[in-house]
Amino acid sequence: MKTQLTAQSVCFDTATGPLFENLSLTVSQGNRIGLIGHNGCGKSTLLSLLWGELQPRQGEISLSQHCIPGRVEQHLPAHLAERTVLQSVQEKLPPDQAEDNWRAQQQLAELGFAESQWALPATALSGGQQTRLLLARALLRQPDLLLLDEPSNHMDLSTLLWLEQFLNRWRGTFVLVSHDQRLLDNVTNHTWIMRDKSIHGFALPCSAARQALEEQDEADEHRHRAEQKEIDRIERSAKRLATWGKVYDNEDLARKAKTMEKRVARLQREQTELSAGSPWRLSLRGENLRADRLLEIESLAVKPAAGAPTLFQTGSQRITSGQRVALLGSNGCGKSSMLRHLWQVYSAAAGRNEPVYCHPNCRVGYYDQTLQQLPDNASLTEALRPYLHSGTDDHLKMVLISAGFSYHRHRQKVAELSGGERARLLFAALSLANYHLLLLDEPTNHLDLQGKEELADALNNYAGGVLLVTHDRELIEQACNAYWVVADGGLKVWHDLQAAYRVFDGGSDEKLSAAAQQPPGTPPAAAPEDTLLEQLIALEAKLAADLQRKTSHQKPKLQAIWQAEIARLKQALNI
Repeated sequence: MKTQLTAQSVCFDTATGPLFENLSLTVSQGNRIGLIGHNGCGKSTLLSLLWGELQPRQGEISLSQHCIPGRVEQHLPAHLAERTVLQSVQEKLPPDQAEDNWRAQQQLAELGFAESQWALPATALSGGQQTRLLLARALLRQPDLLLLDEPSNHMDLSTLLWLEQFLNRWRGTFVLVSHDQRLLDNVTNHTWIMRDKSIHGFALPCSAARQALEEQDEADEHRHRAEQKEIDRIERSAKRLATWGKVYDNEDLARKAKTMEKRVARLQREQTELSAGSPWRLSLRGENLRADRLLEIESLAVKPAAGAPTLFQTGSQRITSGQRVALLGSNGCGKSSMLRHLWQVYSAAAGRNEPVYCHPNCRVGYYDQTLQQLPDNASLTEALRPYLHSGTDDHLKMVLISAGFSYHRHRQKVAELSGGERARLLFAALSLANYHLLLLDEPTNHLDLQGKEELADALNNYAGGVLLVTHDRELIEQACNAYWVVADGGLKVWHDLQAAYRVFDGGSDEKLSAAAQQPPGTPPAAAPEDTLLEQLIALEAKLAADLQRKTSHQKPKLQAIWQAEIARLKQALNI
């Protein structure tokens, strides 16, 4: 297996200190690597180092001569704002092929761009289309190695499934930064987990790698405790000998005490290190309002802006305490517009001629995916103060510290925070206010895998009601109990997720519909017997692996889906 890229003893610093130390890794031909870690640990920075955009303080990064790399950025480069879709791809042609525009056109066509879209400004594309455009730019030179930085962000479910299918078909090597565990499980065979300024590599897909690291952590903790017990024993013995040496003026006892103290120092240096873990924990506190409805909507016409054409009609809908509603639909269909409008009506304190009723005692919180609710020029403490209904500034300090912001950062301005840090601060604010109803617009865009799992747990234990816009399949399956689907100019309510997925897909593409309705690895109905058996084995392995996890980390809803599909496959195979 040919080595395509290596990094040896790489160190990199930021303004706040070392980001990682002595990091080493190898990328070999055929590796399909998922790169994960908590927000701020340096995943995007590592990709920039591997690409050569940044230089390490120490260490060496080498690309083999036969390897052609390609990069898919997290965001559209700023200079593309002045270019059309076709021009954005043409600029990636080698200088000696600059006139071969047909190659750029062919690449766009292969990635699903119609000729009518080639003249559009690159910035006019949706988030999913922009990712496809960045892919077209990267693939133009036929790379052997792709570096992809969170390509699934802002994608709707259909586009996400397209990306999954693309990566499964692509035969090259890739390093994929993503917080979508389902996507990573379905397309990768290796996982790099960044934490504690280092990297842990596993020849396993994401879920299995995280489980392996968890087991490694448990073993390290047991070893650390045993080592500490021995250190404590020797320290006590050394202290006794030193005391006796002084009392009895015995140099031999004093020498033995010093020897033991040196041994303690050596054992402390060699002691098994424990992970510092994630720097924050996501929590949401809410209240159950005893009422027949928190929010009621009477045939609202959802528009992207006042005077614009109607995107869809909601019909008559209501949300009560305990309901956790997922609002599903394609990008651009009006989901975020609906949440924004509901928030604006609530913020206007009623009295407007709107077909929206909110219980007079209901407190509503809103998570805007643009993260613009917190004023840029406010300090972290000042940004949280309006959300504090009772308590003191000391309470605010504790909330900020639990959200991962050390005391010396509390005077920092909101404008200086990264996207992930702003998301953390907004979640802290929402929890502080103790709302009855939450309107959450794409809250997972800036969350890492652990943050998403904590969000699912927080929503499951949330006492109030929730209306959630998300395309994250794990979160939808684990946290929601009702589904509003925007399709064909209207809104349909479902309590069965598979039925909701079918409506969302609209039946236009049978393969896509099947992939959306079923768990990873589910075969189409007409699959040959070998394929059915292969997928049965894969699902049984997933179920067994999840059942071996700690009870608090298991996923009962996914287990139920897997068990039902296993039963269906066994019936189809007459097992």
